[in-house]
Amino acid sequence: MSTELPATSREVRLASYPQGEVTLDHFDVAEAPLAEPGDGEVVVRNDWMTLGSVARDQMNPDTKLPIPVFQPGVAMWGRTVGTVVRSNSPVHAVGDLVEHFSGWRDYAVGNAHGFFKRDRSQLPGAEYFLSQGPTAWHGMVVKAGVTEGDTVFVSGATNGVGALAGQIARLHGAAKVIGSTGSKEKIDYLVDVLGFDAAFDYHDGPVAEQLAKHAPDGVDVVFDNVGGEQFDAAVQAAKFGARFALCGALGGQHGGDGGSPRLPLMTAISKDLTFHAFATLHTPEQFDGWNARFGTWLGEDRIVFPHTVVEGGVPVLPETFLALQERRYTGTVVVKLS
Repeated sequence: MSTELPATSREVRLASYPQGEVTLDHFDVAEAPLAEPGDGEVVVRNDWMTLGSVARDQMNPDTKLPIPVFQPGVAMWGRTVGTVVRSNSPVHAVGDLVEHFSGWRDYAVGNAHGFFKRDRSQLPGAEYFLSQGPTAWHGMVVKAGVTEGDTVFVSGATNGVGALAGQIARLHGAAKVIGSTGSKEKIDYLVDVLGFDAAFDYHDGPVAEQLAKHAPDGVDVVFDNVGGEQFDAAVQAAKFGARFALCGALGGQHGGDGGSPRLPLMTAISKDLTFHAFATLHTPEQFDGWNARFGTWLGEDRIVFPHTVVEGGVPVLPETFLALQERRYTGTVVVKLS
């Protein structure tokens, strides 16, 4: 049964491009008319949205990433799950759970083929479909080829991708999984909750020294979210034939050069290192494969979904994004929109 629709929908628009640090002044929370669906369209009530650091790059009109940038005065977008509340298409029925990219708003209206149906019974909650598992799996398994007996280092291990990448490594038989993070509390979370073998705070001294302490014989696989000093340290610690999955460069997220290290070519050559830089542009088949795998592991209590829930709906999205930029959260950040 269709529910009554409100006349308007709240949305977050980019007010202007940041020249440096992002502030609340760069966002505008506004209301827009909510229309009935046209032929072949659906209306979706957005229930959960995930926030990621990539949105900062989308606020840069000169970004080098292969993604469209936000436009001032226009509603932003992001990965979201919601419930179909109006349908003028045979593709989706009212009540269907769907995933899409028209987040940062209460309701989304569009062609039904732009919304991907999800099976509510597959995962414990709708927000679980917003995990960063497809990226973590692609980097750790497909790109780095983690296998039994590997010693693995995950930089930025308490973000949504790293926290799952480390667990995936263990599930694939890694002998030791080491993570870097930014506080004692997060170290405890990695070891006690997520099952990492060791973790260290990159603030506590040279990363190369800390990594060498935890991996005295070197590392076979590196899943790098950070770049900068942590990448340099991983190259130093790499064993002969080590494989690197380069997922992000948080060290340079705010416009600095911390995410852009210089690769010591002679070291890389002499150690026969392999570097796989990859973008998170996934196919529907990759999402479906991950969701099935994730549901099985969760049902067997073999994996944890590391995430932080933020309530408050659309109005809190800007301030939540700023807190994400300041690395206040653990795991994937999911905002409850309805």
